[in-house]
Amino acid sequence: MITEKAKFRAKVLVFWEKHGLQATLDAFPVKRSALYLWKQLWEAGEKKTEALNERKTVPRTKRKRLWPPEVLEGIRTLRALHPNLGEKKLYPLLQSWCESYAVVCPKPATIGRIIKDLGGLRIYPQKISHSGKVRKMKRQRILRKPKDLRPNAPGHVVALDTIERFVHGCRRYIITFEDIYTRFSFAWGTTSHASRAAQEFFALCQKAFPFPFQFVLTDNGSEFKKHFDDALRKLHLVHYHTYPRTPKINAHVERFNRTIQEEFVDYHSSLLLDPNTFNRKLIDYLIFYNIHRVHHAFQNKLSPLQFILTSPSSLTSSFPPESKTGCGYTSSCH
Repeated sequence: MITEKAKFRAKVLVFWEKHGLQATLDAFPVKRSALYLWKQLWEAGEKKTEALNERKTVPRTKRKRLWPPEVLEGIRTLRALHPNLGEKKLYPLLQSWCESYAVVCPKPATIGRIIKDLGGLRIYPQKISHSGKVRKMKRQRILRKPKDLRPNAPGHVVALDTIERFVHGCRRYIITFEDIYTRFSFAWGTTSHASRAAQEFFALCQKAFPFPFQFVLTDNGSEFKKHFDDALRKLHLVHYHTYPRTPKINAHVERFNRTIQEEFVDYHSSLLLDPNTFNRKLIDYLIFYNIHRVHHAFQNKLSPLQFILTSPSSLTSSFPPESKTGCGYTSSCH
């Protein structure tokens, strides 16, 4: 491969042969010593342009980090005892190790470079396969929300989230639900943040919303794991999670969280001490929200329930029929 620099050097040398040295120095911004060096390489390569390509300038002998064997052994031992501990967390432990051997302890940045020189010293969780071999245990993959997911019918995509409030030192939670297509929303106050509470709340949502669900979108909170996730699997529903620290992916229910706090929770927060009293009052607000309160998504002309009644998609579901073999929704056969 002939580089652009090699072509330029060949052009300069040809000009030198034709017009002489002084004319070449006046015409091109190159030094006299560089010209003679290029000419030497050019003639040694039988005047081939490839001979003028730049050569590697990497030194043949590189410097190496030379640390006492006690330091290297200490890093290996501590990384084995505390898998994947970072260099800054490793530094105080290694300092005590080096003091016991009366050697100088490297700084955190140097510890990181030494770990890299030693091959990374990474330890992965292991498991025994069905064939008896020890293999690396892979992390459980979480199904993330697709970028092209757009609700096209009632119940197509529903979202859930949790609001946390402190009332006189007591922690209370409000689990929220919203159907993204119709903006139909539901909420429930509770004292528990466990997945069992989210599972029971989801069962209430199924009774309150008159359409079947297909996709469920939540964040990565612990309340949407275990019992909640098991319930979705039994119902053959797809459970999507948002990406970490990106609440805008679940923006619709996040906006409902703000609305319900600004219009109701902030004025009745004292009732959260008794969730039953709070929920009885909350039901009145949810009836107003879903039946009478117009929504910005509908140009402030319709409430969620009015939109459901006037929407043609509410009369017939656009979902494929559910399989009788328990395999969820399958495509129709024609």
